[in-house]
Amino acid sequence: LFCGLGLIVAYALLGATWLVMKSEGALFEAMRRAAKGLLLALLLTIALISLWTPLSYPAIASRWFSLPNLFFLLPVPLLVVLFGRWQWRSLNDTGHHAVPFLLTLGLIFLGFSGLGISIWPHIIPPEITLWQAAAPQQSLSFMLVGALLIIPVILGYTGWSYYVFRGKIRHDEGYH
Repeated sequence: LFCGLGLIVAYALLGATWLVMKSEGALFEAMRRAAKGLLLALLLTIALISLWTPLSYPAIASRWFSLPNLFFLLPVPLLVVLFGRWQWRSLNDTGHHAVPFLLTLGLIFLGFSGLGISIWPHIIPPEITLWQAAAPQQSLSFMLVGALLIIPVILGYTGWSYYVFRGKIRHDEGYH
């Protein structure tokens, strides 16, 4: 439930920083202010999940806090702090428009990385592994063929739509 709340906050921050990147004027300023509050909420959520998870599951605590794992996994929380500070500073500087969006993507990636590191190989901690939850081999093979055919189409369409909607939208303009 708390991870779901964190996901909602992450998507709201992603949307606010997208609008910082794509807008100007009053909307730009409003989204910069909103993004600051959402950034603090996301960092608080990440911190609470990062503390709650190892306290709830001793196996996860030993994965994160045993040596030498601690040294290998320490970059994840350090990068979260670094990205959070960098994003706060970029939201205070009106000259940075794309940086907050890119840093939000980085924070989301780091959050999912930390969660993945914590629960691997369990998909539903602490009982169901990834292989127990997987579909039969025939189904996975069928889906692989479909994914190999459709993913290039999706990437092409996404690239084209980003090209069409590139740049900032101004108040007196529109995409029409």
